[in-house]
Amino acid sequence: MDIITDIASTMLAQLQKPTLSFLIGGMLLAAMGSKFEIPQPVYKFVVILLLLKVGIGAGMSVRDANLAQLVVPAVGAAVVGIAIVLIGARTIARTRGISHMDGMATAGLFGAVSASTLAAGMAVLDSENIAYEGFIGALYPFMDVAALVTAIVLAKLAEARQGAAAVQGGTMTIGGARAGGPTVEGGLVRTILKDTVQSPAISALLLGLALGLFARPETVYASFYEPLFRGLLSILMLIMGMEAWQRLSEMKGVAHAYIAYGLLAPLVHGALGFGAGLIAHEVTGFSAGGTVLLAIMAASSSDISGPPTMRGALPKANPSAYVGTSTGLGTPVAILSIPLWMALADALIGF
Repeated sequence: MDIITDIASTMLAQLQKPTLSFLIGGMLLAAMGSKFEIPQPVYKFVVILLLLKVGIGAGMSVRDANLAQLVVPAVGAAVVGIAIVLIGARTIARTRGISHMDGMATAGLFGAVSASTLAAGMAVLDSENIAYEGFIGALYPFMDVAALVTAIVLAKLAEARQGAAAVQGGTMTIGGARAGGPTVEGGLVRTILKDTVQSPAISALLLGLALGLFARPETVYASFYEPLFRGLLSILMLIMGMEAWQRLSEMKGVAHAYIAYGLLAPLVHGALGFGAGLIAHEVTGFSAGGTVLLAIMAASSSDISGPPTMRGALPKANPSAYVGTSTGLGTPVAILSIPLWMALADALIGF
């Protein structure tokens, strides 16, 4: 009975947080036929500011970290982020009735990291006086960016293949070569990767990372980006909520698949993160607390960098699918799984 109460209270808390509550508010406005709207130029400006803020903060965290100790867990975090997206590409993105674009956007959010879930994990460890590395916060951009870029590239690659097949009856030729040839495939991947990096969303994120790493943006970050962040995020969620309501009919008949993925994926992903932490422990002496937090990062799903990135890079994807599944289901499961990773770390490594 206690666990049911815990789950209910955790989900209620998620509903009250800005990410999901403003999303629901936007859906309610659309359901009532409201004429409320945010001009497109304002929306684009909000997205750029949000992603610049996320990138700058991540870059400053990496810059201030101990690079010698950071390398192995950072590589592990990036590999886990990519692996999560690849798993999603083979599961949710291939489920009958779910569009590949929606599935990849969902996988991308689950591969990326929730800063609030990571903070919750740190708070739990602090309350138990469990030590962990000070550079843990610098690990999340490695997993975050790797997952988002991988999901976007795979989604666009699949879309390009489908479009070419539809136009040419299933046979795409470029320079006399068939679409399945290695030269054409390589050229297509390079084109998609170039387009992804040059897209406004990823460009802003990468620019922020570079500024955080190589410049000294602390003053403008503290005085401008940080105070505006939550308010701008709420505006973005309103927009996405209204769009989600308009496209809610697309989820009829496949909601069960998103529910199953939202409940099970965080546990599988957390196990991958925990495994990467164990490898880092064996190689570098990475702490048990750090291993727990790496598992929490992998189990979490992005509620900050992910939604605006996906909205900007994959506008055809349905926000009600990827935001609802990740924030509404994935986040509560990730938070509730924290004791599991702590128990495993204590048993296998010891606090």
